[in-house]
Amino acid sequence: MLMDLNDIKSARILVIDDEEINLEIVEELLEDNGFMNGCFFTDPAEAIECYQNNPPDIVLLDLNMPVLTGFDVMQKFDEIELALAPPVLVLTALADKQTRLKALKVGARDFLSKPFDDEEVLSRMGNLLEMHLAHKANLNYSHTLEEKVQQRTRDLLDAQNEMLERLGLAAEYRDNETAAHTIRVGHYSKAIALAYGLSEKDANELKLAAPMHDLGKIGVPDGVLLKSGKLDADEWKVMKKHADIGYRILKDSQSPILKNAAIIALTHHEKWNGSGYPNGLKGESIHLYGRITAVSDVFDALTMERPYKKAWSIDAAVKLINEESAQHFDPLVVQAFNQVIDVLV
Repeated sequence: MLMDLNDIKSARILVIDDEEINLEIVEELLEDNGFMNGCFFTDPAEAIECYQNNPPDIVLLDLNMPVLTGFDVMQKFDEIELALAPPVLVLTALADKQTRLKALKVGARDFLSKPFDDEEVLSRMGNLLEMHLAHKANLNYSHTLEEKVQQRTRDLLDAQNEMLERLGLAAEYRDNETAAHTIRVGHYSKAIALAYGLSEKDANELKLAAPMHDLGKIGVPDGVLLKSGKLDADEWKVMKKHADIGYRILKDSQSPILKNAAIIALTHHEKWNGSGYPNGLKGESIHLYGRITAVSDVFDALTMERPYKKAWSIDAAVKLINEESAQHFDPLVVQAFNQVIDVLV
């Protein structure tokens, strides 16, 4: 990547030399050639602080300094974690091989011997700046691209979650229940799952899947689903098919959440003692997600007012759920429910 000349001229240049006259010479050279963003220090400690707080694009560094040598300064630079460390151009009167090798080991990128040639300083500094600024631009581009990808991923997840929520609501528009019922069942299920010991990730996926527990009701005829009176035996057989219908709608999805929703649709009417439907499963043969959703669904259904019943009190609903522990409900799930009841209401 070729850098614009203006980018190079506006680069931050940190110059460190214990001799004031040397700094003045370099400062004049830089200003005469359009480099106006220089910082000049005779005190290496102050220069290190500047390096950390306002990272430069290149460092021009003298080696032979009292208290902190150029080697010490480069070691200090190395301890400072920058996203992209700037190149160090060493300006030194020491020209022996041992000194140069030592400087390379601690971070120097290039050398110029004092007294230096102006054109050579500008040429070597320009080459190092061009490479550094190109790397910096690529790094910034990568960060920007990563941020865009992360935002796009968040947008897709938000869209997915909204789609799942609305899919859960679909069945409610054909039933007497309110749309808020499905959302509450998801929230209740997550709270119970966390108290049960599931991870935040698993509990959140359950929150997204549980609202689809009655999706199969879209396959139940209106004459049965919307009947205001008690269902007869044949009608009840038809109603119970909604568990299997929901499962068949969801089971072949590639989405883990929809696969979990299929399991919940199939199992949330099973009972711990084996008297539930559609398959008469018993105990832990019922998937945990179905066992948790069963408690959430019943609790919310009891405490909701419907055309055919008044809402139960919270205390009455909690009492029934505890009475049904080890009968209708998994005892450990009921324990988890009791731990979070204050959160649910």
